[in-house]
Amino acid sequence: MKKEDLRIVFMGTPEFAVETLRAIVENNYRVVAVVTQPDKPVGRHGSVLQPSPVKQYAMSQGLPVLQPEKMKDPAFVEQLRSYDANLQVVVAFRMLPEVVWGMPALGTFNVHASLLPQYRGAAPINWAVINGETRTGVTTFFLDHQIDTGRIIMQLPFDIPDEADVEYVYDGLMHLGADICLKTLEHIVESNGCPESKQQDEIADGELHNAPKIFKETCQIDWNQPSKSIYDFVRGLSPYPGAWTALTTANGQSTTLKILRTTRTKLPPSAPGTISTDRRHIFIATADGQLQIDELQLAGKKRMTAADFLNGTKNLDSFHC
Repeated sequence: MKKEDLRIVFMGTPEFAVETLRAIVENNYRVVAVVTQPDKPVGRHGSVLQPSPVKQYAMSQGLPVLQPEKMKDPAFVEQLRSYDANLQVVVAFRMLPEVVWGMPALGTFNVHASLLPQYRGAAPINWAVINGETRTGVTTFFLDHQIDTGRIIMQLPFDIPDEADVEYVYDGLMHLGADICLKTLEHIVESNGCPESKQQDEIADGELHNAPKIFKETCQIDWNQPSKSIYDFVRGLSPYPGAWTALTTANGQSTTLKILRTTRTKLPPSAPGTISTDRRHIFIATADGQLQIDELQLAGKKRMTAADFLNGTKNLDSFHC
């Protein structure tokens, strides 16, 4: 197959997907249409519609943009079919029905931010960091009926430093995802298809982890956990959506406090959730020690260092988590 024979429909929504779309366009592949989420209402009254990052980039390149409310809508399916694509590329998009993913002759492949079968689901980057993984990566695979279970085409690894938060890993995998997409397209062009392997539902050397969607309640810190677990939990949710704890005063008043960066210490444990301070540092007790809180954010306030927080807060020792 010649490169110019590929007719690609790209599907994606967030910034993470833009890097891959940009790589496809700048490497002179033919993108015949882009599918993304409908514009999102923003502002106090929801009166302003904000296009997705993928739509913004697609429009800057003069690419046709489709924004279906429902992927099974017959009008959308027929419009999609009219572009006569022989391949679809999906990055950070919603679940597709078979009438869509089964449409092109060469199939539909997804760029997923984990080394499948590990971390199938909506939040693979967060959960890899939360679970203290030292390595993750990206995978291209063909879509089928079950989420993130299709035949694997290619994988590229990515190391996670112990001090890295999810923003660091997100940025690294965003660029690595663009790389693996181009490598996958090259394979398709060279061989008129792709070598592929069936995913395993079990692994021999450890536990198979899933990556479900993260909600606010998922992000609450349990101070009864060991320091290392909480340290990884904070990294895996920083800077967004942010791990949080309820900060309670002696008279029972409570406010939400996001913890965005911590340091492990060798301080002895006390009752989990107990707060202690000096002039520059905040420490919160865990099941087996104390974590030093380096950066935090009160509800409605900006992110700040612990030292700045202490400058504006009196008698923090009387609070607890």
